Amino acid sequence: MEPIFDAELVLRHQLRAERRAVPGADFLMVRAAADLAERLATVERRFPTAATLFCRTEAAAAALAASGKVETVIRVELDGRLLDNSPGRIAQHGRLPLEPASLDLAVSLLALQDLNDIPGALIQIRRALRPDGLFLAAMAGGETLHELRASLLAAELELTGGASPHIHPMVDVRDAGALLQRAGFALPVSDLETVKVRYQSMFALLGDLRAMGVGNALEGRTRRPATRRLFARAAEIYAERFAEPDGRLPATFAFVWMSGWAPHESQPKPLTPGSAEVSLSKVLGSGRGSS
Repeated sequence: MEPIFDAELVLRHQLRAERRAVPGADFLMVRAAADLAERLATVERRFPTAATLFCRTEAAAAALAASGKVETVIRVELDGRLLDNSPGRIAQHGRLPLEPASLDLAVSLLALQDLNDIPGALIQIRRALRPDGLFLAAMAGGETLHELRASLLAAELELTGGASPHIHPMVDVRDAGALLQRAGFALPVSDLETVKVRYQSMFALLGDLRAMGVGNALEGRTRRPATRRLFARAAEIYAERFAEPDGRLPATFAFVWMSGWAPHESQPKPLTPGSAEVSLSKVLGSGRGSS
């Protein structure tokens, strides 16, 4: 398959953010880790061995450790420099460094959307889980940054008569459930959480995105540097279309949450066709009137 993202550039963006750490810029990851802790609290079981996958910061690992349900946490990152001198493993060439049936829990926060082969990654994760092991993940999706996308597109069309991709494609909540099923997970569930963040300007938003390690790494991006005029016009359009009464600009971040279990014989099974004891027609009625 043709790659969607320049994987080396994705990593460079993350390493740049690591080198130029901005206090508080990880607020979305902190929130996702807090949500992870809440979701894990509803699961009545313990997980001897867990792994955090491409989470970039230690927030997810810290949430697992603090849950009291996990004994050992393995961090997996794209580069050793993202581990910040803590122990962990490095994933290379799209392959997870995990043995089959070696994990009880796998977690990924705000990372899967940057992978070229999400179905392949999910299959590897499912294989790395022991039977009845749990996978929990949040990825950017749906309406994430729709205001910024619309503003950049409108500005580029106005100034150049054409447009090149600036924002990574996003999955929606239905896509996420289908991906889990395709990868062989049992009992797949997906849901959506939307967060609105308000900024003084579009440039403040762009600064936060850079500090998060986010940037345009699409293979189809133009190689010509974006002009100041383009960003200035996009900022004007952003304010014209989306400014709130106090003048601040909203930015939407949509978290698509996914959960699935490695198949196990103890899990509930769907009924086989024809096994129901009461026919659907009797429940719903035949739809015909009687005289």
